[in-house]
Amino acid sequence: MSTMAVDDVALAPVSVGFWTRNRKIGAGLLLVGALAAAVFGPLATGQEARFTLSEDAGGAALEIQGTLGAILFGLIAAAAGAALLVGLPRRWFGPLLGVGVVAFVLSFLCWQVSAAPAGQNFMPLVNMLRGTFLLALPLIFGALAGVLCERSGVVNVAIEGQLLTGAFAGALFGTITGNVWIGLVAAALGGAFISLLLAVFAIRYLVDQVVIGIVLNLFAVGLTGFLYERLMQSDAQAYNQPPHFGTWSIPLLSEIPVLGPALFRSNIFLYLALVLVLVVHVALFRTRWGLRTRSVGEHPTAADTLGVRVLRLRYRNVLLAGLVAGIGGASYTLASFTFSKNMIGGKGFIALAALIFGRWSPTGALLAALFFGFADQLGTYLGAVNSVIPSEFLAMLPYLATILAVAGLVGRVRAPAADGKPYVKG
Repeated sequence: MSTMAVDDVALAPVSVGFWTRNRKIGAGLLLVGALAAAVFGPLATGQEARFTLSEDAGGAALEIQGTLGAILFGLIAAAAGAALLVGLPRRWFGPLLGVGVVAFVLSFLCWQVSAAPAGQNFMPLVNMLRGTFLLALPLIFGALAGVLCERSGVVNVAIEGQLLTGAFAGALFGTITGNVWIGLVAAALGGAFISLLLAVFAIRYLVDQVVIGIVLNLFAVGLTGFLYERLMQSDAQAYNQPPHFGTWSIPLLSEIPVLGPALFRSNIFLYLALVLVLVVHVALFRTRWGLRTRSVGEHPTAADTLGVRVLRLRYRNVLLAGLVAGIGGASYTLASFTFSKNMIGGKGFIALAALIFGRWSPTGALLAALFFGFADQLGTYLGAVNSVIPSEFLAMLPYLATILAVAGLVGRVRAPAADGKPYVKG
């Protein structure tokens, strides 16, 4: 009798309820899409929304009547939400969510572009794409630096300081030598200097990694600010007129419509960023070094028993992360700007958010950084056409999306198990 009871309990189905995470997101997407169709449609004007394939209003363009486009894309977003609400298999979650989000953005753009003043009712796709990548550049380098550190079990809150020191060193030594390549090397070493301090205090002396990261950021702000006032501000011609990398055009690829001018007529930093994403991804998931790095970030004790030198690997990866972040800082001062105090302006913390949003993956970090870059570029565009939407509200969206991602509403986000935990060899 008791055996039958046990069997009955073991075979009892587990109820997961109707409102699964996918259905909740589907309901939210359905509501947002319906609101987009109901609100953006009437607000859009009767004129065309033109998405030009060139850098100006001339040439070929994708055109759609503003009200029609806003309503149509809003309904597509709502339909994607309804499909998720029905409870389709899990493999459909990612594609449907992507379609819904893109459709909502297009609905919003149809409203904004068509409502722009006469003569400005167009969006140059080449400029939008180019601006997205350029604004995302320091975020890509910073997020990659975070991946290298945190996959090894070291929290890298010092990305801001690494970017800032790299930007300063690149400007200073590039100006003194007049050589842009020496400036690039100096920038990488500047980022590695902050990483060295992070590694020594976090790995050797077991200082709380978040605390030391914040301290190093303040140290970088103070050090570069002091040297800026003592050297650069008093004699900018001698210390703060760095040479800049020119635009490199790749034959054939640069002729591809929209993508060509935006991606293949750029400076070295864009090419470096894309190559580094590929290299780090392959190295992390397809090589012995990557396997050891991930094992150290997940279970350093087990890795140590298998012969992996945990502390040595962490030192090496943290220094490598500093080199990458330093190059990201150079993308400011060796591409188009001179150095100014605290010029990074919090981009290091945004890169940290992109790292989390991208799930500690190089490709995920790239996509998250591009998302942030697109939001920044879209804010610039809306300001140029005198949109009724304040750009400050648009700037909030990436952070809101990051909070939702971290909260698990768009999928589970889990840091490496040993991330932030000092390792002491027994």
